[in-house]
Amino acid sequence: MASSDLVRMANDIAANFRYLGTEKAAASVANHIRMFWAPAMRTELLELARGTGTPLDPVVIAACQVLKTS
Repeated sequence: MASSDLVRMANDIAANFRYLGTEKAAASVANHIRMFWAPAMRTELLELARGTGTPLDPVVIAACQVLKTS
């Protein structure tokens, strides 16, 4: 899957949970990604989050931190 597609999908998920506030939204995004994304997609997203210049929503960046620690 193209990196731009992963970024778009992750940002869309974050937008749907934004009303929860950053901490709860990040946990919800991480849970959604853990449940519904293939392992390869999760791995690629974590790599994208480590890089610079990727237009990931701050909630997605926080969700990646949750994914790394769980």
